[in-house]
Amino acid sequence: MLSGNRKIRVGILFGGKSAEHEVSLQSAGNVYDAIDKNSFEPVLIGIEKSGKWRLAGDAVSLLDSGGTVALLPENGGELYGLPLDSATSTQVDVVFPILHGPFGEDGTVQGLLKLADVPFVGSGVLGSAVGMDKDVMKRLFRDAGIPVGKFLCFRSHETPSFAEVEAALGSPVFVKPANMGSSVGISKVHDATEFSTAIKDAFRYDTKIIVEEYIRGREIECAVLGNDNPAASVPGEVVPSHDFYSYDAKYLDENGAALEIPARLDAQTASLVQGLSVKAFQVLGCEGLARVDFFLREDGEVLINEINTMPGFTKISMYPKLWEASGIGYTELIGRLISLAIERHERERALKTSR
Repeated sequence: MLSGNRKIRVGILFGGKSAEHEVSLQSAGNVYDAIDKNSFEPVLIGIEKSGKWRLAGDAVSLLDSGGTVALLPENGGELYGLPLDSATSTQVDVVFPILHGPFGEDGTVQGLLKLADVPFVGSGVLGSAVGMDKDVMKRLFRDAGIPVGKFLCFRSHETPSFAEVEAALGSPVFVKPANMGSSVGISKVHDATEFSTAIKDAFRYDTKIIVEEYIRGREIECAVLGNDNPAASVPGEVVPSHDFYSYDAKYLDENGAALEIPARLDAQTASLVQGLSVKAFQVLGCEGLARVDFFLREDGEVLINEINTMPGFTKISMYPKLWEASGIGYTELIGRLISLAIERHERERALKTSR
């Protein structure tokens, strides 16, 4: 941990350029309210949809914002005012990047924070990047022997037909942007007309899309916490009231889904889910935190759906609820994540970077 008795200054980085900007604002507000202010001094750093970083006075919007700021390489967490002026700099000891989706959860910001030599919560560049790309993620899971559903991948210059997709995956199918979270741009498709509309919508968010087989089963989720020796929470279950767990159901409709925590699973299945969660976390090189999502078929088969390396922290989010049910409250959870970030940073700084 950092030396001295002063409070650790935590830069809460939120907003961003992705379609999940508003979700990030909700998460940041929750973290700001819950963080232990006896140990930590939170500093709100909002990223506008344009990409500008600002010191923010409000975790719900960027309307009450200070001047534009920037991190520089090897500056150890010092935020400089723009135009560059050291007199307006603000120092943070660690950054909590509560950013969801591209330009935040995909390794881009993580690379910037590493160049700035500042500890940050969550996975590094590799874990964040492969955790965001559903195509690469599923290929790595499959190569590691982790069971996944059938899927196809297409790029923007390709024109897939519903006939070839149906022949390979059956019907209905799900169409998704490869690099997007929170159910943004996702469609459930039953026929060629719906498929044509769905791929156009998905390609609005990414140059690569995946098409997945429809898996009939229960939606089970498990939270992971740690660095080298991660632990899994009790599993929980999402019971959507809509056709599937859409963006609106997750974040806008408080009645969009019921969360059963812990999930009603037999001991063997619960243990399997926890074991696969930790394995998936380690296979992708994740650190800090992640939520791993599964399907449980009626015959008992468990299939991994995806991993989320920066899950939501809103008041109805699954990740903190799973740890609360496992004995770690929201405020303690935030503290542990910050400690894990500082621990990893100190370990990495001890490594040699040249001969």
